[in-house]
Amino acid sequence: MKSDRLLSILLLLQTRGRVPAHELADRLEVSVRTIYRDIEALSASGVPVYAERGRHGGIELLAGFRTDVTGLTADESRALFVLAAQGAHAALGLDAALGSALRKVMAALPAPHRPAAEVVSRRILVDATRWQGGPRPLVDLDVLQDAVFADRRLRLRYRHSGQREPRTYTVDPYGLVAKAGVWYLVADRRAKPRLFRADRVRTATVLDDPVRRRPGVELADAWEALRREVEERPGGIDVVVRVRRDRLDLFLRLNGPWLTGLPEGEGEWVTARLSYGVLGEARQLLQFSDRIEVLSPPEVREELLRAAASVTDLYQGAGDGAGGNGRSDGGL
Repeated sequence: MKSDRLLSILLLLQTRGRVPAHELADRLEVSVRTIYRDIEALSASGVPVYAERGRHGGIELLAGFRTDVTGLTADESRALFVLAAQGAHAALGLDAALGSALRKVMAALPAPHRPAAEVVSRRILVDATRWQGGPRPLVDLDVLQDAVFADRRLRLRYRHSGQREPRTYTVDPYGLVAKAGVWYLVADRRAKPRLFRADRVRTATVLDDPVRRRPGVELADAWEALRREVEERPGGIDVVVRVRRDRLDLFLRLNGPWLTGLPEGEGEWVTARLSYGVLGEARQLLQFSDRIEVLSPPEVREELLRAAASVTDLYQGAGDGAGGNGRSDGGL
């Protein structure tokens, strides 16, 4: 383990330049005292490494020193080739660059590791898109990338879900995130984190103004805060339903974000509990037709009854001409 840690320190210093001892200790999950002992060991082995104390100090390699040692183990070599997932690199225009990089890595690998790494590319395929996701609009990430890497502010014309007209925002980008095949821009607006779906950006302009991010906040920090906001939002309406067992698997897949516990029951019907933020969200339960029944509360049963009635009215009036009776305000 110590040899792996020494090599990790060497590669980190070679990549990052000067690094504070406490940061190395955090990255490698050891104490600062252990880091200083490792630095002494590296120096004794001939590596020109030195430490500077003080507020702006840190550990650094002598300028110009480089090593060609990759230090990759067999598992690390395989892990690199698993990263060659379809989709993400293409959206960023990096497919050709990825292929070239992997060829160079393959050439640099120790000979015993090459066959295993080559097999990974033929035996492991990562597809980040969801099943039956449907057609999606083409996403142009070029301008968003330019702003992210140039550390410049962005002016967006952005259309929110359910709105016809886009709105204009000036934002400070942290970076781009791909989740389940969908690209998002993570940015601050007025010093607060915001999430923008890339396929809803109508126009994007890189401004000359430098980005104004909150001090100490990185992309991972901003994304985690936004992710929790989406996934852990408090529900306002607790709903109890019973589901036919032959639709339970589909029900669980489609209702995961709203479930508050595992379904219970041994017979033909299983009881489940959900929590919705607003009453209208419960309408999605109608897609299960008579395979699901809301047991409580009464206001959710009434909401589904109104929705079902509006659908009935729509189709009963379909014979009167295109568009039926035009009632769509209570539709699904």
